[in-house]
Amino acid sequence: MHDLHLTTTWVGIVSLIIFIIGYYFIATEDKYHVNKAKPALFTGTSIFMLIGVYFALNGLDGHHLEEETEKLIVEIAEIFFFLMVAMTYIEAMIDRRVFAALRYSLVSKGYTYKKLFWITGLLSFFISPVADNLTTALILSTVLITIDRDNPNFLVPGAINIVVAANAGGAWSPFGDITTLMVWIDGKGSFTEFLYLFPASFIGWFITALLLSRFVPDGKPHFDISESKVEIKRGGKQIIGLFALTILLAVLSHQLLHLPAMWGMMFGLALLKLYVYKMNIKQDKDNQLNPFAWIAKIENDTLLFFFGILAAVGGLHFLGYLEYFTKLYDTLGPTVVNIIVGFVSAIIDNVPVMSAVLKANPNMGDAQTAQWMLVTLTAGIGGSLISFGSAAGVGVMGKLHGIYTFSSHMKYAWTILVGYIISITIWYVQFIILGIGA
Repeated sequence: MHDLHLTTTWVGIVSLIIFIIGYYFIATEDKYHVNKAKPALFTGTSIFMLIGVYFALNGLDGHHLEEETEKLIVEIAEIFFFLMVAMTYIEAMIDRRVFAALRYSLVSKGYTYKKLFWITGLLSFFISPVADNLTTALILSTVLITIDRDNPNFLVPGAINIVVAANAGGAWSPFGDITTLMVWIDGKGSFTEFLYLFPASFIGWFITALLLSRFVPDGKPHFDISESKVEIKRGGKQIIGLFALTILLAVLSHQLLHLPAMWGMMFGLALLKLYVYKMNIKQDKDNQLNPFAWIAKIENDTLLFFFGILAAVGGLHFLGYLEYFTKLYDTLGPTVVNIIVGFVSAIIDNVPVMSAVLKANPNMGDAQTAQWMLVTLTAGIGGSLISFGSAAGVGVMGKLHGIYTFSSHMKYAWTILVGYIISITIWYVQFIILGIGA
């Protein structure tokens, strides 16, 4: 990190104003009908353009800026390509009617809205530790919208439930969330130590789901008994297998081969393309599959939103803003600040916030492991408090565009806050009072 402190300069002040204005338009997407990617992209790029102008006007060494942006590009690229592959596989499975078949299976069994709410939530919680929270949320929200796309009273609580479950499930696994992966790689906790967060993660989500379930309507989704059974199309089951293999490759490439997780994902994309090529050999031209058509259908606005918001927060980090709160550890104590980190991660984004904590490497007191597990827990589940506070929330906003929004999420945010408080309470009893996992 450079030695400059630019928060009190004109570039620091103007950049902060731009971030606040940009954040406002992101938060009020459904009010002004401005896609969240636009203000995010403008905010992220303009902050660094201003920093570049400041360096040029003051004759400063541009290598500091160049090094920071190169690090940021790598961070963004890893997330960008990881998401691109995950979204492509989801579009491939939609095309092969995988989710339509799952929807038929659930609805034809006569499950009520409430039962479907619990099924999708439980699947989200237990898939995310393996598949990561964003991928899980994208898959389950796709199932949700195919069950009943015209019932917001079911879709909104269901979407929130999936986001909270995915983030809570990802918090107790080293590769369930980008932030847990960062903490694990940095050596702040062993693989088994993360597993001790399961009680706090599960019970916190369960309480939120219990409160949310009160708002899920009674009755069942409409099912026409004359509706023909939906079957998975040719190659669909093999693509499911390839997707599972791709997730495994992403984990293994990072753990064993010391490559970015996105490298395994891109290799998985290559396998998908080769498999489609093999499928097309024996097919006439009209029945051939086109993987590029799947790529064309992914939510590019979600990808560009991530680019913009990560760039914006990276800019604030470069200016020195994100380092202020780490100084609070010495005054307020690690427990209080680590709880605050959860709220900060909901407003900004848990990845750069966790990055700032790790770079500052603050004094966590005597219970080092317990405190690092706390900040892992709060950064992971705290993002659920606001719809775009986590990758899972942003992904579902893109999938349920116009239905699951900032304002619809905030109506039920109190249920998430209750679960958040309960998760922290369980952590305190387990780690501090009983000493289990500390």
